[in-house]
Amino acid sequence: MLSDIEIAQNAQMKRITDIASGLGIEEDHLEPYGHYKAKVSEKLYSKLKDKENGKLILVTAINPTPAGEGKTTVSVGLAEAMGKIGKNAVLALREPSLGPVFGIKGGAAGGGYAQVVPMEDINLHFTGDMHAITAANNLLCAMIDNHIHQGNALQIDQRRIMFKRCLDMNDRALRSTIVALGGKANGFPREDSFNITVASEIMAILCLAADIADLKERIGNILVAYTMSGEPVFARQIGACGAMTALLKDALKPNLVQTLENNPAFIHGGPFANIAHGCNSLRATKLALKLGDYCITEAGFGSDLGAEKFFDIKCRFGELTPACVVLVATIRALKYNGGVQKSDLAKENMWALEKGIVNLKTHIENMHKYHVPVVVAINRFVTDTQDEIKFVEDFCSEMGVEVSMCEVFEKGGEGGRDLAEKVCETIELCSGSDSGFKPLYNTDIPIKQKVEIIAKEIYRADGVTFTAQAEKAIKEIESIGFWDIPVCIAKTQYSLSDNPSLLGKPKNFNITVRDAKLSSGAGFVVIYTGDILTMPGLPKDPAALNIDCDNEGNITGLF
Repeated sequence: MLSDIEIAQNAQMKRITDIASGLGIEEDHLEPYGHYKAKVSEKLYSKLKDKENGKLILVTAINPTPAGEGKTTVSVGLAEAMGKIGKNAVLALREPSLGPVFGIKGGAAGGGYAQVVPMEDINLHFTGDMHAITAANNLLCAMIDNHIHQGNALQIDQRRIMFKRCLDMNDRALRSTIVALGGKANGFPREDSFNITVASEIMAILCLAADIADLKERIGNILVAYTMSGEPVFARQIGACGAMTALLKDALKPNLVQTLENNPAFIHGGPFANIAHGCNSLRATKLALKLGDYCITEAGFGSDLGAEKFFDIKCRFGELTPACVVLVATIRALKYNGGVQKSDLAKENMWALEKGIVNLKTHIENMHKYHVPVVVAINRFVTDTQDEIKFVEDFCSEMGVEVSMCEVFEKGGEGGRDLAEKVCETIELCSGSDSGFKPLYNTDIPIKQKVEIIAKEIYRADGVTFTAQAEKAIKEIESIGFWDIPVCIAKTQYSLSDNPSLLGKPKNFNITVRDAKLSSGAGFVVIYTGDILTMPGLPKDPAALNIDCDNEGNITGLF
């Protein structure tokens, strides 16, 4: 059986100009990066502004497990299947981070015969967006330190510099550092730390900005520090906004590629969902909505993280109205949630499946709280038995949701025909419904109340415990006027709770909030729970050990 990268390398790709032409994009609006990837110009947005939007489909999942769920694979396969049934669908996904590519996950462009290509480019440097974000972020950091070194006219308190450097790589040694050692010429020594690029506020800003003007304004609104007297200092006071925008102007343009079956895909932006807001850029999503009858997009990790933030942050800011949610699960993952060890998941276990399916039930219920119809996609494995499949089908029927057994990994679009048809039927059936999408909470309530609503309604916690540090941080954020914005909760992806070892549907627990940080440029408050780190580390056997490049430039080991 071919590996993912071997399948991708054997793909019969079309020139990107042909993919663009199929979408009605003229060459004047295309900026090619080689033969098979391109950015689209700013002028295209003006041309399409009066065109009616297509239907927005969100692909999300149950809580991830070592058994695998295949959310990106199903997203790509659904786009391919839409083509098989004669629908005009455009895919809009996130860019992979180099952190997990070389760390625990490997490639992140789908799998099997449901991939976006060129797979190696997408997983590695692609069109340079990650590097541009890293450079812009670190330029601001350099200018903050330089401002202090050159006399500190703003009276910045070195102990209260809020904006951190970043690097798109898992590197635990950078979680806590000391900078500016070596004498007076090197500045004032202080403690500092790095975030991974995909957790940075610049990444969030790029993914939420409407255009270049909005990008520059959001950059200017970044809270970078506090003064000696406790007053906030924003990036616009440092004077870096113009230069940072110059670094980001091309990165703001969505990247056009294709699936293995030559369907169009925009891959743009890549915030983590367990740390940041977990969605591709608003610009790419809105462009896909204009160019296709259906836009298929994805939110990171389980619906408790990615989908919640997609609805409560991205849809709120972008005034988006989702038409359907596709909730991905595997029978293997449901059995894992029921207590089966990874080594035993291939064996039929009806007891564990019945116990673990509560995780799927909770995610379905949560999505219905946003008044959006749900279709369950079971990413099928050859080890799934007929009794197990029937149990899941009957369960979904009792919950009043459609379910489809997907085989897109092995069969590409052909293996997703049933899913595509059920998604389209569900959208058509609900299009005339009186109920409509609605975020979970209003923003004009205190920060703590918003956190409590999410914790109780989505995580199913009994309540929220705020540490003294969190109480202090939230009080300060509200005191400078930033109380009426969404919250972005950083939480483990492995559990509905903040404890990664609590699987299924945990009961009798509280969420503990240990800190809060204002991302005023992005427009939300980051709430830190549990032991979530904004700079991951490499595992004992990182994926980088398996990645290689031969003398002809052929890459191996990316899945």
